[in-house]
Amino acid sequence: MTNNRSEGSLYTNIVNKIATIEFGHPASNSFPSVLLDRLTKELQKVSENDAVSVIILKSEGNRAFCAGASFDELIAIDNLEDGKRFFSGFANVINAMRSCSKIIIGVVQGKTVGGGVGLAAACDYVLATEAASIKLSELTIGIGPFVIAPAVERKIGLAGLAELTLAATEWKTAYWAKEKGLFAKVFETQDELSKESLILAEKLASYNPEALLEMKKTLWKGTEDWNNLLIERAKISGKLVLSDFTKKALSKFKK
Repeated sequence: MTNNRSEGSLYTNIVNKIATIEFGHPASNSFPSVLLDRLTKELQKVSENDAVSVIILKSEGNRAFCAGASFDELIAIDNLEDGKRFFSGFANVINAMRSCSKIIIGVVQGKTVGGGVGLAAACDYVLATEAASIKLSELTIGIGPFVIAPAVERKIGLAGLAELTLAATEWKTAYWAKEKGLFAKVFETQDELSKESLILAEKLASYNPEALLEMKKTLWKGTEDWNNLLIERAKISGKLVLSDFTKKALSKFKK
């Protein structure tokens, strides 16, 4: 648990074999590096906990699900090493989700941008509300969603990834995300979302843990090289963020 608001918050609650991991940050539930690191470690810890059969991953509040990585940290990057380290944050979380021994249910209550879309894509099953529009706007500031692209492509295919990334200023609706396979179900209200996600988690928690583990491995077959792949992608983004185009674009946003 953290309580420094600038670093965000992270809480885990374990009841009846269900671990609910909830993250939060005042800036639309965005992720500073320290919070990404905490989430990575928490996922690894829960993965090894025999008292847990399933994970619910959610964010706090009733507005945005996740605004991606910290904008303040992004504009502060001034060298390649810092750039690689910054973009490795989401790479590490996605790899922790991928290699986690538990099925992860994503609960998406609102708008999701950038790394937040990658977070949803790395869940094994995602429930959302009608308010859960998504956007990958990275090209507008001269970088790209390279780290999260493998996770997103795995769920919505190459054509879906192209549509989402190249239409970088467009919000795609929750129903678009469901049609493409990112979301499994979409509900009208957050109350319905919370209720249905718990029902699903309870059902999964009642199943044979060995069968769930084998199913998890089956779902992620073919991603064994991601430990290296996502870090290589982080290097690409780390280089691009230092470009003149991106520095100019970020300075406009800052103003």
